[in-house]
Amino acid sequence: MPNRSLPIYEIEPDLLRAWPSAQRIILTAPTGSGKSTQIPQILLDASRTNPGRLVVVEPRRLAARLLAARVAAERGVRLGEEVGYRVRFDERCSSATRIEFVTDGVLWRQMLADPLLGGVHAILFDEFHERHLFSDVALGRALQLQRGLRPDLRVVVMSATLDIAALERHLAPCVALRAEGRQYPVTIRYRGRMAGGKREADPWDAAAMTVAELFREYPEGDVLVFMPGAYEIHRTLQALRREPTLREADLRPLHGELPPAEQDAAVAPSPRRKVVVATNVAETSITIEGVRLVVDSGLARVARYDPRRGINTLLVERISRAAAEQRAGRAGRTAPGVCVRLWTEREQQDRPAREAPEILRVDLADILLTLRAAGVKDPASFPWLDPPDPRALERAETLLHDLGAIAADGELTDIGRRMAVFPMHPRYARMMLEAERLGCVPAAALAAALTQERNLLSASSSRDAWDGNEPSSDFFRLAAAWAFARDTGYDPAACQARGIRAATARQIERFRRQFLDIARREGLCVDGLAEPDDRLRRCLLAGFADHVACRLDTGTLRCAMVHGRKGVLDRDSAARDAPLLVAAEISEIERADGDLTVRLSLATAIEESWLEEMFPHDMRQQRVVTWDASRRRLEAKEQRQFRDLVLSMRPAAPPTAEETAERLTEEIARGRLTLPHWDSRVEQWIRRVNALAGWCPELGLPTIGPAERRMLVARLCAGASSWREVAQRPVWPVVRSWLPPAQQALVDRHAPEQLVLPNGQKARVEYPADGTAPRIALRIQQLYGVEGPLTIAKGRATICVEVLAPNGRPVQITQDLAGFWRNAYPAVRRELSRKYPKHEWH
Repeated sequence: MPNRSLPIYEIEPDLLRAWPSAQRIILTAPTGSGKSTQIPQILLDASRTNPGRLVVVEPRRLAARLLAARVAAERGVRLGEEVGYRVRFDERCSSATRIEFVTDGVLWRQMLADPLLGGVHAILFDEFHERHLFSDVALGRALQLQRGLRPDLRVVVMSATLDIAALERHLAPCVALRAEGRQYPVTIRYRGRMAGGKREADPWDAAAMTVAELFREYPEGDVLVFMPGAYEIHRTLQALRREPTLREADLRPLHGELPPAEQDAAVAPSPRRKVVVATNVAETSITIEGVRLVVDSGLARVARYDPRRGINTLLVERISRAAAEQRAGRAGRTAPGVCVRLWTEREQQDRPAREAPEILRVDLADILLTLRAAGVKDPASFPWLDPPDPRALERAETLLHDLGAIAADGELTDIGRRMAVFPMHPRYARMMLEAERLGCVPAAALAAALTQERNLLSASSSRDAWDGNEPSSDFFRLAAAWAFARDTGYDPAACQARGIRAATARQIERFRRQFLDIARREGLCVDGLAEPDDRLRRCLLAGFADHVACRLDTGTLRCAMVHGRKGVLDRDSAARDAPLLVAAEISEIERADGDLTVRLSLATAIEESWLEEMFPHDMRQQRVVTWDASRRRLEAKEQRQFRDLVLSMRPAAPPTAEETAERLTEEIARGRLTLPHWDSRVEQWIRRVNALAGWCPELGLPTIGPAERRMLVARLCAGASSWREVAQRPVWPVVRSWLPPAQQALVDRHAPEQLVLPNGQKARVEYPADGTAPRIALRIQQLYGVEGPLTIAKGRATICVEVLAPNGRPVQITQDLAGFWRNAYPAVRRELSRKYPKHEWH
């Protein structure tokens, strides 16, 4: 039976009043209040006349499975009947299932397979504050359905901590409900990870010492220890077993990769005091009865875009203050508790308030591909809660083009539609599809797994020791090293002797099996070649086509890459002798002088013919004319390109007159060549024309902008056979002839090169580049008798006068000469007449 003693039931009347008519409901309740298990049951019981399913979306597979089991037990039904779950690689559902717990990725795949979500009555987004990417996009798609063909669809967003104001604006109109819950006080303690006054201890050692201290200080209550991942959990359990105080304790790991039986054992009651070492899966959703003590490492694995590999990866980072509060709350569920944080109180204040949503920190290629598959052509029009960075969208779009998933017109290609079905990053989907074609899916699965973990080989390992007879790929040597570790059963001593990290090798095996499971589920043959050969090299090219590089010379490791990038190949790479390669990792390393060096690693030698075969539309052969600055002459060459990367180049017939003119025009326009006779008079003429066109539009003068300048340069270069010939040509007649004689006369009359003053003096008019008022500069004596304002352009532009002393230095700048004579001149005359008594002073 449902547990009606839980705090969440205080909002049951309000929820049931809103449920029949409200399309969207926001529900906030503290951790442990029962929302994850009770709300689905309340809504199911209120929807008996509706045969549709309630889909409860969880951010993690473990939570989805355990919550489904808990709800099924409370309702007295077998798991998989009325209550079930569906996660990657595992499901327990049937046609009778009414409450279905799923992960956000599974829900998104269901939306792709069934755009109208037939048979779904409501979607409940649990723990939405975690803001996983697929939760965000699934919520956006649900809103589109509600506003279109599924106005009957209900959406409930639930969390312990939410930015309610922003979510209410996004979901408006909606109903917001809040349950207060019952939380016992939790005492917070801080301690740095110091080991007996020595160096800072590893987090697992610090956690083990802290747990032992808590066992001695508190005779009752189980302990929950938070660690970032499976490796850290394993090390923590090893450290706990070395503590004499914990000899009788029940020590349990809890993370998503454990077998279901071990996960169940971690949350089940135990006759002994229990210590559960868990990832952040235990922060929310899952309740472990009996926990009154929490030890928090303050770390978690966070999904983030890794520019080195061009994929999303999990990095160990400090958790936010909000996550720390969630973890501490686990100690106060049933009684007053204690939480020990393995960092200082000052460090707590330096932590971010909350984690940024995944959409703002991960690669969007996967989600963009599936949005295209769902018919969303313009991601900017999608109802995002937090719109993604346009640069991230552009990067994802470019990658999908590079992988051949999107055509030039923006439509999905046939291979793009197949890639969209795979629940993996598009790079690996493309690799797997190529591997299926070539019959080497197991080898491709291992290569994909090798990119998930760094540093399989330690710094002391001899890379060349793992090369075969014809080394051509860093993946081949890594595969050989991994196979050695597997054959030893990942024995730490044997692996260490060969420079292999056994724990990393074990993790690679886990990833390899996951990739194979996905391939098998998507109908690929997984019985193909497992050993790497040339077919695997083709697969790596398919998945990292945006990382193709060409050696610039044989004497160095410098490379040019697609998209105009340059880098240096790792000197230890097995592909160091290859003229053409693809790099799975690209790193930016800051040098001592502050400049960045781009290093290419995890490289594989490839053949140019493969590019022609796999990416025929991206290959082209063209004749180019370039300027050789050292020889100061034009050269024509035939070059072969993959996208914008030049693969080869050979001399061609000399440039034609048309090619010469076009190339010289380009060099001059870019400022790499200058025209000696393009002088200040020419520039002043262009400014006069443009200024007069603005002052007197009725004259119909065309302006001379960048495009027109380029056309003028092209006129100068027309028919020339060399740069020397162009450099000797006069410029002034060509530029002036841009206007017909009648318009030239208008410019001379209304924007003159020289101005005649009322006293007969002449002054050269300067037209500033910034478009400010034209100006003249004259000595005071040359301005005697000039009173009124000086204007040009039919009186619409007033001349700015720079009044100079006898030595040529300015003493006043004005457009009001009458005011100058009246107000400023007496003082100027007294001062200057003493310095220059021989000059005439009026």
